[in-house]
Amino acid sequence: MTERNNTAANAAPEEQVTYAQAGVDTAEGARAVHAIKDAVHSTYRDEVVGDIGGFGGLFSIAAAKDMEDPLLVSGTDGVGTKLQVAKIAGKHGTVGVDLVAMCVNDILASGAEPLFFLDYIAIGKLKSEAVAEVVAGIADGCRQAGCALIGGEMAEHPGVMDPDEYDLSGFTVGIVDRTKMLDPANVCEGDVLLGLASSGLHSNGYSLARKVCTEGKDVEELRQPRECLGGRCVQDALLEPTRIYVKPVLKALREHGCGIHAVAHITGGGITENLNRALPENLDAQVNVGTWDMPAIIPFVCNAAHLTEAEALKTFNMGVGMVLIVKPEAADAVAATLQAEGEKVFNIGTIIPGAGEVVYTNEDALFPAGFSCE
Repeated sequence: MTERNNTAANAAPEEQVTYAQAGVDTAEGARAVHAIKDAVHSTYRDEVVGDIGGFGGLFSIAAAKDMEDPLLVSGTDGVGTKLQVAKIAGKHGTVGVDLVAMCVNDILASGAEPLFFLDYIAIGKLKSEAVAEVVAGIADGCRQAGCALIGGEMAEHPGVMDPDEYDLSGFTVGIVDRTKMLDPANVCEGDVLLGLASSGLHSNGYSLARKVCTEGKDVEELRQPRECLGGRCVQDALLEPTRIYVKPVLKALREHGCGIHAVAHITGGGITENLNRALPENLDAQVNVGTWDMPAIIPFVCNAAHLTEAEALKTFNMGVGMVLIVKPEAADAVAATLQAEGEKVFNIGTIIPGAGEVVYTNEDALFPAGFSCE
């Protein structure tokens, strides 16, 4: 023991390595938290308890006592490679809206009202201004959905991620009374399919969209206005944020709840591989192609990728971001309520006997005749 102690005493002191020198700037993290406070506060509901900065977000669920059988419904998702388009554009606010939309639209399919949201931002090098831009978008999405942003995490990953790289994930919790929960088991033959218009590609299929639209293109080309995109550039059309359907659909459920049997959020896998998730095993959804409008960016991407109709319908939302399956006698009233709330609503088909699949009529009407955008 004596010999070891003497050796330690005679050794030259080693140079201190701080957390900041290792690549994590806690002071910048504190500045980022300060920069986002107002955006976070703008989302608060009466049920929020406390403020950001604690070890956990607090939210009262006292209102659940008025429900017959309250169920908490959770959802988590990310934005995927759409973030790479945001990096090219140098615009990071709209992907925050996307993050919220992908989570809250999912739990809406159960009839749940989103209550609160949490985000996780992983970044190579923390920059408070950039994080504030992302969180401002997240707060915007939360306001659109009526849910509170009650917590989150900003994590620097030096040595793991490049300084300008970042990734997003989100988590939401909502509530629904089991007696009013939407369920594929409620779907009946003859029910009507009401499609709600999408704003664009939303947040799915971007690995393909980037491959055919951005790879090998310089920034100036991506920022060039195009007539076939309504005067928009490719970059901005690709960054159009995902539409959040929460408030209109919840209002329709309140006013016509017994007339709405099920809801499908059309995400990755397109109409083909999402609408079937809202069907029982003995019924099919017969979708009449050509009965809805399509944002120009969708045929633009499909044309660039040379997709067939069948492949397109199982890749992108093709202009339909959400589908409500409703009683035929309630269809007009439900559509009127949704339209009054600002939604574009299309009667896109009906429920027929089958095996829990999506089938199409008039499939060759999917793409606009002669569409081209070279």
